[in-house]
Amino acid sequence: MKAAVNSKLAPTPIGPYSQGVEAGAVYCSGQIGLDPSTGNLVEGIVAQTSRALSNLDAVLSAAGLRLNHVVRTTVFMVDLAEFAQMNEEYGKHFSPPFPARSTVQVAALPKGARVEIDAVAVR
Repeated sequence: MKAAVNSKLAPTPIGPYSQGVEAGAVYCSGQIGLDPSTGNLVEGIVAQTSRALSNLDAVLSAAGLRLNHVVRTTVFMVDLAEFAQMNEEYGKHFSPPFPARSTVQVAALPKGARVEIDAVAVR
């Protein structure tokens, strides 16, 4: 059985998908650095990384979880030259044991974002 997970504290999906789905684990759709109160993309890789993780945390909170429940993330970046900045900010949001992670460079992201992060969390 699966159930949608949605939070008003995270941006509204911009397509036919749920912010998250709970099916044994909670699978969170990728989040970018959109400020949910304005709908605007925040500026810069550090701010976008922080906002994307805050948005993920809001989705997880709607399922009764937090970022410390995350076991896996995927980070999509437009420019891996910004990896060190993203990585430093990302590290501020997690503590050991850190989630498993893949990071890949992509040609483009929605709304001109520099970074998008998805996550899988377990209770």
